[in-house]
Amino acid sequence: MGELTRKGFRKRYPNLAEELGGVGTVEIQAVRTSAKEAEKASHSLHGYEPTAVDFIRRCENDAQALEIINFLEKNGKIEPDYARHLRAQLAERGLQSFGKRRKSGCYWCSE
Repeated sequence: MGELTRKGFRKRYPNLAEELGGVGTVEIQAVRTSAKEAEKASHSLHGYEPTAVDFIRRCENDAQALEIINFLEKNGKIEPDYARHLRAQLAERGLQSFGKRRKSGCYWCSE
């Protein structure tokens, strides 16, 4: 079977193409690889405890993010394996791989 172009895909599968890129499509801008962190992020806002990624997304540069990761690991807030993973993600994919930068004090809002 030949390579399918975007136009060809839209022609063959119009409904699926609309679902994949139509109105209401949400772009995923962050990566969560820890089930524990994902669980914390999925709970309601009542009693919400920010995750490591929440803190990292407030950083202006890689040095700040690394400082946050080191602090959380040192104080037992995240496991050493997870800290290593976060450092690797920061080094390989950059600060933007954790998602769009958030303003200080807003853990649940998208800006």
